[in-house]
This record gives sequence, structure tokens and C-alpha cells, in this order.
Amino acid sequence: MRAVTISEPGGPDVLAWTEVPDPVCGPGEVIVDVAATAVNRADILQREGNYMPPPGATEILGLECSGIISEVGKGVTGWQVGDEVCALLAGGGYAERVAVPAVQLLPKPSGVELATAAALPEVTCTVWSNVFQLARLQRGETFLVHGGSSGIGTMAIQLAARAGARVLTTAGTAAKLDVCRELGADTAVNYRDEDFVERVREATDGRGADVVLDNMGAKYLARNVDALAVGGRLVIIGMQGGMKAELHIGKLLAKRASVHATALRSRPATGPGGKEEIVAAVRHDVWPDVERGLIRPIVDRRLPMSRAAEAHRVVEASEHVGKVLLLAGQ
Repeated sequence: MRAVTISEPGGPDVLAWTEVPDPVCGPGEVIVDVAATAVNRADILQREGNYMPPPGATEILGLECSGIISEVGKGVTGWQVGDEVCALLAGGGYAERVAVPAVQLLPKPSGVELATAAALPEVTCTVWSNVFQLARLQRGETFLVHGGSSGIGTMAIQLAARAGARVLTTAGTAAKLDVCRELGADTAVNYRDEDFVERVREATDGRGADVVLDNMGAKYLARNVDALAVGGRLVIIGMQGGMKAELHIGKLLAKRASVHATALRSRPATGPGGKEEIVAAVRHDVWPDVERGLIRPIVDRRLPMSRAAEAHRVVEASEHVGKVLLLAGQ
């Protein structure tokens, strides 16, 4: 089969569409013939040599995919050859076929085209596990998500608005801010020329945000703490703005607030806090509204998997809104 491989750590040009060995279907796994995958920031970090796969995971990029089951491993129940699915992966999506633990499969939502379904697993699982399972966002609370026009951001806005929260977000252009408002954001802040802390305070009469979902890390840490309400929860899921920063413990104590840093990829497939629990919760709590069209994947563009380098350039330059898909077999 063919897959996108990395010749050496570096820029997008180190990606190549080449022949690799077929994946082996182990116990509890299925083989999915990939229709599409999606580009995530973690893929870029891995390509650069800054984010290694978890132990035992393939080195092939790709944290999600959609496709058709072509083989079912020993002990797998509830799935059969020919099923249209999408899946949360620890790696391997940038390929024509991938081995997937069956507990990380989701059925393709009715009403969603198969390739488009590749835009769903990583964002829905990330947002649901962090915003709702960990931070426990409630109806009537205020939610701030940075990068509202990203894949994570576009899903977080929709799910938080559906839950009855007041939604604030940041983005870098007027067009992206408009998309965020269309998806359900009550307040959209241009981070290039506005102070999001002040806008949060204005929107909440000085109270602050109950939950903040942050992909920037170090660069935004101090201001995120400033933006929190009493009892607020800051959840950090990315390091686009650096890995090290000083945390003002006094402010956290005064607000009785908390800071969480979590990752989805490194979680085990099964067990407490594992991917099985998250995928099952997403299937139960999110999938029905995806099938009703109330929650939708936002896709910016589709490119052949052979043009993965181009897709990485688009995402690195933040030229997209939502997800950039890579189509297999092209």
C-alpha cells in the first residue's frame, strides 16, 4: 500500500507518498481502507521531530480517518467487513489502509459523506473529553476557546453553544470572526488588535470565563488565568505559543481556579480515561446531533494524500477554516 512517510525531521518537503508494508490486523482490531484523513497540528509537530508517537504506535502521520472496514480481527464484535466508519487513531491515517482498535471506531454518521466524516473524530473527542468530561461546562456558564476558526475551535463553538453556554472566541481575521459568529459564538475577538482579557471582562460584567480551552500554551498562560472567573477551569491542549511559562499561583488561589493540561493521543485504548470511554461518550452524546445536522464538520478544502506537503503548508500558515482533508487513492 501507499502512505505518506517522513524522510527526516523538517519542513513540508520531507513528506513523500511512497510504498510501505500493509498493516497487520491484531486481536481487537480492524483494518480500515481509508477514504480520507485530516491534518492536525500534532502532525506538523511530529513532522518537525517535536512530537513522537506513543510507544507501539505507527510512525505514519494521521490521528483520524474515515473509510470502510476490510478485515475484522479476533475478538471484535459489533463491526463487520463493509461497514462505513470513522476512527480516532494514535497514528497511521495518512495511508491507504490502517489498523484500528475496534473501541476507537465510530459509525459514519447518516447524512455525512464518507470522506467528510474524517473531519470528525479528533475534534469531537478532543472537545468532548476536555470541555465537558474534564472541565464540566454547564448551561449558563461562559466559555472561551482560542483559535475559533480551527478544527477544534469550530467544533468547540458548536458544542458549547448547543449546551447553552455563552461562547467567546478569538481569531485573526474579520472573515474568520464572521464564521465563528455563524457557528454560535456570542463574542468574537480579533487577537491581532484586541485584548481578549478585556473583552471577556466586558462580556461578563467583570466576572470572567468559567472554562477556557487553550491551544497556545505558554504565550497565553498568564492572560488566560487573568480571564478566568472565580472557580474557573483552564484546559491547555496545545503548545503553539511555547512550552514554558510562569504561573501566578496567587491569582489561582484567589480565584479558586484550576489549570489542566491534557493530551488525547497518548491515552490508552482501554481502561479508565482511555479512548474507549471518550469514543463511547461521543457516540452517545454528540453523534445524534451530527446525524440531525445540528452539529456539522467544517471542511476548508480537500487535497489528494499525495499533496500532503501542500496541506501542511496551508495549516501552518493558518490559511484554513475548519479542517483540511487528505483523500486516499489520489
